[in-house]
Amino acid sequence: MAVLKKLQDFSKAMIGPVLYLPVVGLLIALFSMATNKLWVAESSTLYLIGKYASSMLWAIMNNLGFFFCLGLASGLARTRKAEASFVAAMSYFMYLAGNNSWLTLTQRLAEGATNAELYGSGQIFIFGFKVVDIGVFLGIILGALVAFIHNRFVNTEFRGAFSIYGNSKLVLIIMIPVVAVLAVATVYIWPVVAHGISALTTFMKTFGSLGVFLYGFLNRFLIPTGLHHLIWSPFVFTSIGGQLLVDGQTVIGAKPIFLAEIANNAGGALSDSARFLTYGMVKIFGTAGMALAFYKTARPELKPRLKAALIPLIVTSFLVGITEPFEFLFIFTAPLLWLIYSLLDGFFQMLAWMLNVRVCATNGIIDFIVYNIPAGAGRTQWPLFVLLGLIETLTMYVVGKFVITRFNMATPGRNADDTPDEEKAHPQPLANNQLGENVIKGLGGRDNIISVDNCFTRLRVDVHSPELVQEALLKQTGGTGVLIKGNHIQVIYGLSVNKVRNNVNTALGINE
Repeated sequence: MAVLKKLQDFSKAMIGPVLYLPVVGLLIALFSMATNKLWVAESSTLYLIGKYASSMLWAIMNNLGFFFCLGLASGLARTRKAEASFVAAMSYFMYLAGNNSWLTLTQRLAEGATNAELYGSGQIFIFGFKVVDIGVFLGIILGALVAFIHNRFVNTEFRGAFSIYGNSKLVLIIMIPVVAVLAVATVYIWPVVAHGISALTTFMKTFGSLGVFLYGFLNRFLIPTGLHHLIWSPFVFTSIGGQLLVDGQTVIGAKPIFLAEIANNAGGALSDSARFLTYGMVKIFGTAGMALAFYKTARPELKPRLKAALIPLIVTSFLVGITEPFEFLFIFTAPLLWLIYSLLDGFFQMLAWMLNVRVCATNGIIDFIVYNIPAGAGRTQWPLFVLLGLIETLTMYVVGKFVITRFNMATPGRNADDTPDEEKAHPQPLANNQLGENVIKGLGGRDNIISVDNCFTRLRVDVHSPELVQEALLKQTGGTGVLIKGNHIQVIYGLSVNKVRNNVNTALGINE
């Protein structure tokens, strides 16, 4: 249980920096339209603006390790998060200098003046330092180390003349030898780890279609645990998902590779790392089929109320890929259906791979259009993806309807008590202060709350006494599901989660 809690905490912290990347990726894809030489003349102002804006955005995508370092340190720190991020930034640069220095002193520097020349050498330039190429893992390791030491020593204070060396300064002092050892150790250890990562990538390729199926299935099935982020994020943003030299730059991770390839406009088939980017199919197509199955199997007198509840959830899933408010309607009331739903999702992702579909479909239809139109149908086979998606909609409906009726499952609309009435389906908006206070009350009161955080769709709260949590009250504030895992509480709010967290923080007097 303790291990699961730590994994959930780590998953929650990982989401911090990831929350910003869909915005960056979407803008890069949009500007790639302006730099597509098939549509825009290279001498035009639009092309110039596109290149200029893209270079700004790629500065973020090409330095994900640094941002993961800051984000993890802040996300895992229990208190004084800004100071944890500041120490993490200093630790990151100390590592770069230390690693480069040791490579120089031991005459291990690879030949090459650019990342293109260094490709395949195991080394790379980061902020001007030539270092061992660890990619995003450097940020993850350093961010976690900083948070670990920060949580244990940030409240340490000294007396007298040594008082200035306490708190976060002590954390920095401790990090100096830790970073020094890490900078040296990675020179010798990381090549072995890199070999293991390469073996894992080869393993996934060897498994081919089955590997894609397992990836898709687990990415959906683990949603109730909150650990699904640990399935997709390593493939999407680290070297586990692939590494490729594009336009003279080393690009790491399935999504950055896809963006770099469509921006490069070189033509030809896209990298096979795109097999890790089709998990949005169920968001665009699959949820609609399952929702229709719920509607068709509902009691006639409950159908109008059920439709009012389902339509906004499915529209949200279709447009922006937020599925959890819908999925939590049946995860716990019909677990067998949840298993079948996840298996079908993995199966259709596998079919997409087998039919050479190479799309970026990680969220809803808006992202799908922006990412794949610039690349063209010839390179992505996106029309085939849409056809598969429509077949998935039909399959989800037929299979869902059969399973629900065959096993008499308690899906929405089957029981009067389980179906939200008009007022619950469209709750009256609360004033911001009232919303925050009601959520706090539902969480057991101010004194029961330890920390408040959120990811894409969930309010994540640590409490002292979980038995004080009032699930019914939390659902009245707009939560579609409540998960209680020891002292960790997750409330599913969907797209409104940021508003809810801000209101809760304001009511608690927390300024972040």
